[in-house]
Amino acid sequence: MKDMLKNFTILYVEDEEQIRKSAVEFLRRVAKEVLEAKDGKEAIGMWKEHKPDIIITDISMPKLNGLDMASYIRAHDQNVQIIVATAHSDTEYLLKAVELQLVKYIIKPITKDKLIDALEKSMQLIEDKSKFNLSLSCTCQYNAYEKVIYQDNQEIKLTKNELLFLDLLAHHHTRVVKYEEIENAIWAYEGMSQDAIRSLVRGIRKKVPENTIENISGIGYKLHIYSQDSE
Repeated sequence: MKDMLKNFTILYVEDEEQIRKSAVEFLRRVAKEVLEAKDGKEAIGMWKEHKPDIIITDISMPKLNGLDMASYIRAHDQNVQIIVATAHSDTEYLLKAVELQLVKYIIKPITKDKLIDALEKSMQLIEDKSKFNLSLSCTCQYNAYEKVIYQDNQEIKLTKNELLFLDLLAHHHTRVVKYEEIENAIWAYEGMSQDAIRSLVRGIRKKVPENTIENISGIGYKLHIYSQDSE
């Protein structure tokens, strides 16, 4: 689900500049927008102005610590997902994290795998599932959470293999999905024939806007996401 972060705004809060810059650099490669703050007080101002979907915060910070900041934000916003990162694993902190309905409690050092794991859990908890919409045209969307195509708000029926194929392309829409990946996802046991993949693509192309699915010769397929800028 990592590629779906392209639809989300993240606020990263950390007083140690080196750690913050490193994390923000990574997050900007996977998220729609990444904001940063150096303490809890600054973070509250960023939250009020930008209303991020996900907040990742350290606990020990000057001016206002992460848990007090999270407590203030949670009192005013039940929807934002909050992830806490800390060097401590004290029971007191863990109980506070539960009380504040925090998504995840990450023990430092922070790694890419820990961040992605926490972010994926956050996305599962976000109530506004429209955030998972990928536009295929101005009237057609694929919702990668519900795994449904909507054309003019009407659901388009997909076969099991069509759904597996489209979902694979949607979750990796920033790149070409290779033939081997498609085979592993759909025909892992029987193997993928050229006739099978061509028939599958032919069928799904009848249900999505023209030029949505591109064949990259000798490599695989890519899903093209609609943008008003491309008109």
